[in-house]
Amino acid sequence: MLRPRACALLLSAMAALRLLPRLLPVSRTQLVRSRSASAPRSVPERIAEKRRAALLGGGQARINAQHKRGKLTARERILLLLDPGSFVEYDMFVEHRCADFGMESDQNKYPGDSVVTGQGRINGRLVYVFSQDFTVFGGSLSGAHAQKICKIMDQAVMVGAPVIGLNDSGGARIQEGVESLAGYADIFLRNVLCSGVVPQISLIMGPCAGGAVYSPALTDFTFMVKDTSYLFITGPDVVKSVTNEDVTQEQLGGAKTHTAVSGVAHRAFENDVDALLNLREFFNYLPLSNRDPAPVRKCHDPSNRLVPELDTVVPMESTKAYDMVDIVHSIVDEREFFEIMPSYARNMIVGFARMNGRTVGILANQPKVASGTAQEYGGIIRHGAKLLFAFAEATVPKITIITRKAYGGAYDVMSSKHLRGDVNYAWPTAEVAVMGAKGAVQIIFRGKETDAEAEYVNKFANPFPAAVRGFVDDIIEPSTTRIRICCDLEVLASKTQSSPWKKHANIPL
Repeated sequence: MLRPRACALLLSAMAALRLLPRLLPVSRTQLVRSRSASAPRSVPERIAEKRRAALLGGGQARINAQHKRGKLTARERILLLLDPGSFVEYDMFVEHRCADFGMESDQNKYPGDSVVTGQGRINGRLVYVFSQDFTVFGGSLSGAHAQKICKIMDQAVMVGAPVIGLNDSGGARIQEGVESLAGYADIFLRNVLCSGVVPQISLIMGPCAGGAVYSPALTDFTFMVKDTSYLFITGPDVVKSVTNEDVTQEQLGGAKTHTAVSGVAHRAFENDVDALLNLREFFNYLPLSNRDPAPVRKCHDPSNRLVPELDTVVPMESTKAYDMVDIVHSIVDEREFFEIMPSYARNMIVGFARMNGRTVGILANQPKVASGTAQEYGGIIRHGAKLLFAFAEATVPKITIITRKAYGGAYDVMSSKHLRGDVNYAWPTAEVAVMGAKGAVQIIFRGKETDAEAEYVNKFANPFPAAVRGFVDDIIEPSTTRIRICCDLEVLASKTQSSPWKKHANIPL
């Protein structure tokens, strides 16, 4: 269900969308004919004509086809994503420069080419955006198309603002050959240079194939739309010809494949409107740049709120599972948690929330999902090393809560004191040990009959061994978790920490 604020936004955007037909009083054919008319026209008339042609994109017939597929047009998407009246368009008059294969004719010249670019506001905060127009040459990338995208990315870095790409493209424009490929490389370079400087978000709203897939893969977050968006390097026909495999576009590169199997995309939404409204919500969690603090929102959820249900959420029986998502929802502001990759690697919960109005990133183990041989075969050692590296390298405030099991390497990896964790707490139910009691006793006593399991639990499978060594700062009542985190975030807001100078880090890939 949409919140009142989202409903108001949707209504205003729909009103803006209804204005588009009034801005398009003539068909593209009429515009082309008027351009070829012999009577000279004044400069203002030519400007107005070009603007009308740019707003029409590939023409009403193609716009209708886009709508029939359940998709919005490039301009409709921008109007829905940005605050009403905030979009400032760049390069509306740019046209492609190709003169081969009949591309030089007026019929093949579209003002703005196959992408709409510019800047606007999301909840009053600056953002740069490009939206590929599938009605113009299938949204294919030309040299001019790439030039427009590169321009807004360069300016975004210069002023310190995020970049959002709305992808809906058939790939490289074949008629332009290597110039199109060069355009992709120019964009890839900027993706890399922007990394860690300004947030980059890709929303796949149609096809994205071939070399085009590398740009979204280089951005910070990639979202998709169910049933209408696809990401793949080689399409089903090529796969069939090479490997003789019969596969559909959806099976090969659809939203379900990339959010649940490959992990390429971070989340999928029901349709264009749902995706764009969720993207607006997600944008609110992010800083504008690496020079900008994370946004703080006025909070109506008391920071000193006790959460009594947490005192009984962890079962007394250590082998019984519980749902960590319930714990996350209970401690964050207003139970709002934007989960990232909810369908992939379900043994880990990752996402954004707020604590007393401050944006926080949340990483949590999910006890409901067990590991096995598939984890080992899937490279859990390498992936676990990435997580360890990320925690150790991070210089933001880091607060860790041990709710129950922290065995072996898992204790170390999950932002332990030894990885520069700032504040580390344990619940009374926490078990900090090398391994579980049963396995430990079997190794220690080599299979001999013994009742040492209870002794091991009493000595090691509890929070005291870590607490007496200062590896956790306190053993807290679960119901006070929200209070403690909010207080600690207030203290850590001025944290400064640096790492040894290096040219760049070498995180395990």
